[in-house]
Amino acid sequence: MTDAALPDRPDESGPKDDGLDLRASDADREQVAERLRDALAEGRLDMEEFGERLEETYKARTYRELLPVTRDLPGAATPAPVNLTKEPLPEGAVDWAARIGGAAGGSAWGVGVLSGFERKGRWTVPARMDCVAVMGGGELDLREANFESRETVLNCVAIMGGVNVIVPPGVEVVVRGIGIMGGFDHSESGVPGDPGAPRVVITGFAFWGGVGVERKLPKAERQRLKEERRRERLDRREDRRALLDGHHGLHGDRIERHRERMEEHLDRLEERQERRNRRRHGD
Repeated sequence: MTDAALPDRPDESGPKDDGLDLRASDADREQVAERLRDALAEGRLDMEEFGERLEETYKARTYRELLPVTRDLPGAATPAPVNLTKEPLPEGAVDWAARIGGAAGGSAWGVGVLSGFERKGRWTVPARMDCVAVMGGGELDLREANFESRETVLNCVAIMGGVNVIVPPGVEVVVRGIGIMGGFDHSESGVPGDPGAPRVVITGFAFWGGVGVERKLPKAERQRLKEERRRERLDRREDRRALLDGHHGLHGDRIERHRERMEEHLDRLEERQERRNRRRHGD
């Protein structure tokens, strides 16, 4: 990296600020990377400067190493010190740091010519993957995938065919494809990602075809939420039963039996709807 690419570094010969010598987290590095992307979009950095500074950002280990990357950009500030106590993740939260890094072992291509391709489950998405669907289709399911790089480029070419990309909540999606008598789905583009989560850039070309993007919960998270709703229903049922226990007589028993039948009916309707959704999406 050239010396001119970064602003002058602070003089480290004087007294040191212990806060700047703390280790930076993935979320801190991602915050700086996002500021660099904004500066690129605003024309404050050219592509070469952006690439060099982004590389320096992801190599940084401490706040002191992060600080020069944005020192000459508006709104730059010293990152706040992190909490040195590692707390467990909240229920349902994703440990993105554990899912980014490592080499992709599979092919970096997906090809469906008069046929189809599919990648789903536990797999590692390469930093760049090229997908071609000609009078065929393909699906890339990233909900349970790991990522080779923090930024993944999916180059999709759909000619009289289609490619569908499924991403989990928290992943930022950027769509840059071109459609001629076809199109790219932009509905999930621009949704902010979680700190430290990967960024998926979808590029390519669609002619009489399309590239779709869906955001779905992973199966394990859907099951957890389903179980949570079931527990809530049981709790409500117990609360009603306890309330009716205070009102003796035939009338109270009839109300309770009626409510139980309604609860069972609603449970069956919800289960049928979930089965239909699973069949529709191939889960």
